[in-house]
Amino acid sequence: MKEPEINVGIVNAQELHFTLNAKFLAKGETVSGNQEVSFQEGGILWNGNVYRELTFTPLEETASFSLDDVTIGLNFHWERQETQHFPGTLKLVVDEGKITAINILPAEAYLTSVISSEMNATASLEFLKAHAVISRSWLLAQIERRNALRTKESGFFPFVKTDTEYIRWYDREDHTIFDVCADDHCQRYQGITRASNPVVSKAVQATRGQVLMYKNSICDARFSKCCGGVSEEFNYCWEDKQYPYLTAIRDSQDETELPDLTQEEAASKWIRTSPKAWCNTRDNSILQQILNNYDQETHDFYRWKIRYTQEELSALIRSKSKCDYGHIIDLQPVERGKSGRLSKLRIVGTLKTLVIGKELEIRRTLSESHLLSSAFIVDKGPLSDEGVPEWFELLGAGWGHGVGLCQIGAAVMGEQGFRYDDILLHYYKGADIRKLY
Repeated sequence: MKEPEINVGIVNAQELHFTLNAKFLAKGETVSGNQEVSFQEGGILWNGNVYRELTFTPLEETASFSLDDVTIGLNFHWERQETQHFPGTLKLVVDEGKITAINILPAEAYLTSVISSEMNATASLEFLKAHAVISRSWLLAQIERRNALRTKESGFFPFVKTDTEYIRWYDREDHTIFDVCADDHCQRYQGITRASNPVVSKAVQATRGQVLMYKNSICDARFSKCCGGVSEEFNYCWEDKQYPYLTAIRDSQDETELPDLTQEEAASKWIRTSPKAWCNTRDNSILQQILNNYDQETHDFYRWKIRYTQEELSALIRSKSKCDYGHIIDLQPVERGKSGRLSKLRIVGTLKTLVIGKELEIRRTLSESHLLSSAFIVDKGPLSDEGVPEWFELLGAGWGHGVGLCQIGAAVMGEQGFRYDDILLHYYKGADIRKLY
């Protein structure tokens, strides 16, 4: 197998401003400097002409381009825009009445940027090598999956909707014109905006072509910031599939017993306490290695809490769901995964009652951006004269979906001297590491 080229969707807008920082070839012309395109008449207006598609191919090996107003942390509390710089080819295509900018580059160059973008890339070499393998595995697995979906006759519907429930999951099937996006929905990719740490380059080179495999398939190697002490299983977050290498595990060497967190009593005890785990750390020297500046704005993540007044919660749910539940009477757990994360939650209101899921839909419905995770229990305040709780407090565990590798836990393992293969096989049971190219 040859090293593949990756198509990364960067930004989608009516107008794009970008700078070619070297000589590029486009429509038979050599161009450089500031450029502007806009959506017009169903195409891309550039230099007085309208095109269906535009490709800017670098004429120099070290050429780069800069894109203005790229959104990072879309819909998260750290969302912001910045100018970002990218190597490789820039391709512009029309998609749903806007222009999408796609960066085309070799897989290993993409991975070097991803690991620098996902974290502050000063972590131990062994942790970075582990991350290189899982990022490469996830990437190639998604490309395989996308190609397979193209050949399916029936459409793919990532939701179930009835009169009593709305179950929606968000996965990479959202993307049809490129392989992966550049934000947290896939893997953070910010090109060469942040200088690559030499240790990251060393980690990528040391593991070049290596992926996690289970039997004859590349592992869909998911990862999140902090599992909260127990990792989650795939089917509680996305479609109802089970992967043997994505089982629930305790994030600890000493504590191996797995409490049954699908049961309310055990989940409540687990979330209200702070059990020992690799990701249960407040060591700033480790956290600063893997959390970017805006990630460091999140302080409590192993255990966290948030309180809403009745007015705040009912308005929030009405705004996010586009449904009027009236006053919120209760938030009732219906189904929990192996890590205690809710995959189904019943919202009981004075005007409407509905079960929602899966974990990301729950997190989006109960927050202006995203709850840190769906592993939470609910405490309620006293009843008002109208018989509704005056407030709701969510007590939660972990940061992210919790499936696969726990980044903070793995970073702690790296600091404690574990090799990258030990780290990988702790989180992905039954998998093995193979070299594809």
